[in-house]
Amino acid sequence: MSDAAHAHDDHGHHAHPTGIMRWLTTTNHKDIGSLYLWFSLIMLFTAGSMALLIRSELFEPGMQLMHPDFFNQLTTMHGLIMIFGVIMPAFTGFANWQVPLMIGAPDMAFPRMNNWSFWLLPVAGIMLLGSFWLPGGAVAGGWTMYPPLFIQGGVSYDLTILAIHIMGLSSIMGSINIITTILNMRAPGLTLMKMPMFVWTWLITAYLLIATMPVLAGAVTMLLTDRNFGTHFFNAAGGGDPVMFQHIFWFFGHPEVYILILPAFGIISQIIPTFSRKPLFGYASMVYATASIAILSFTVWAHHMFAVGMPVAAQLFFMFSTMLIAVPTGVKVFNWVATMWKGSLTFETPMLFAIAFVCLFTIGGFSGLVLAMAPVDIQLQDTYYVVAHFHYVLVSGALFSIFAGIYYWLPKWTGHMYNETLGKTHFWLSVIGMNIVFFPMHFLGLAGMPRRIPDYALQFTEFNQIATVGAFIFGFSQLIFLVLVLKTIKGGAKASDQVWEGAQGLEWTVPSPAPYHTFETAPVVK
Repeated sequence: MSDAAHAHDDHGHHAHPTGIMRWLTTTNHKDIGSLYLWFSLIMLFTAGSMALLIRSELFEPGMQLMHPDFFNQLTTMHGLIMIFGVIMPAFTGFANWQVPLMIGAPDMAFPRMNNWSFWLLPVAGIMLLGSFWLPGGAVAGGWTMYPPLFIQGGVSYDLTILAIHIMGLSSIMGSINIITTILNMRAPGLTLMKMPMFVWTWLITAYLLIATMPVLAGAVTMLLTDRNFGTHFFNAAGGGDPVMFQHIFWFFGHPEVYILILPAFGIISQIIPTFSRKPLFGYASMVYATASIAILSFTVWAHHMFAVGMPVAAQLFFMFSTMLIAVPTGVKVFNWVATMWKGSLTFETPMLFAIAFVCLFTIGGFSGLVLAMAPVDIQLQDTYYVVAHFHYVLVSGALFSIFAGIYYWLPKWTGHMYNETLGKTHFWLSVIGMNIVFFPMHFLGLAGMPRRIPDYALQFTEFNQIATVGAFIFGFSQLIFLVLVLKTIKGGAKASDQVWEGAQGLEWTVPSPAPYHTFETAPVVK
């Protein structure tokens, strides 16, 4: 538009805003997907630098760099930001970008709400980070916010509760949007059992979010009233019960860990068939396995609480139901391996991350099975074994699948091919660094080193030093990723129509109809 004063084009439509206003007011699902992914990347470097501070302090015994309280603030914030600021927004960004394209919809069902869902996140992120500068500093009670620790503490604790409310609101609105889009806006002929696996995993994840986020909201609201309005939900002196908080929190918290991994399963289920040049093995069983995992995830929450003094019957129930979740997960791993079996494999960066995901996520799953045994868990509870377990699931699981998805779809999003050499360098440094950080933690945990503690006994020194070196390798290799993404957006080789040579027929994308199109003439998926 040559003259901004004429804010109408020749057809009388409003001209689109440009610059910062475009991003603040956009309702375009691709723009919003990009915003989520950029927010996630910024938060990854934020929470990652906290992790490097934590590992620096743990390089040797004794207190070197910081006050113990600040160490605990870092562990809390690292956890909260990685979960609510990195993994969940990144997967939501993928959903915004890919779901409408994959089902042939012109956009998401509620574009304005989509914009609001995103812009709540930076506000909540600023509130979380801002709490570092409030009197008393950020929350030092762990990301799980357990009382009675959480009932003491300054105004930063209230700010954290508010930030979590806002993030939960964002998740619920995003989920309503995704469910409505998938159920109501598919192209004619695209039945549910013909949808790409990524769309299925997000449909199920969105239901999990809508079911669990209000539970978390209830738990933190009760904390808020305990702190400020004289209630005694979790205060034993007033007849409350701190263990009740754990029940409510983990009823959210366990399905939450599946919210953090199901979209990853979807991404991996798109990538492995592409680079194996054959369809996904056992599509229907993948869909049912995903649904089973989601349903079972509501029956296992108290395996986080084996040490609180549960009756043996309850321990047995939660132990066996936890082990049962390994079955549908095992089905998925089998299907991925069977998809690759006798395929015409190539090993571009997305496939490397996908294979690393399958191998390393399985290690995380096995250490989870170890922790599912109540007597074993009582020994290992709150040790570094637990830290090793969930980082294998969330770093080599969720984060690696996010990398895989970005490498896979970046040519589609930008029109440029990324630099394969940089991509492979990023992959190998990440995999090597990740294993050097987290594998020794299994041994530290088995030897009894407690987690969330800034100082430790001398015998744990060597493994901690190895882990810290690995952390710096892993952390700084993410700068390669940042450079690669920026270079790809700026330019690089043009991405062809057949981005992944010989595999394009397996990349499921329904050609999107033009915006404001009726669905009468939309292409039918065969």
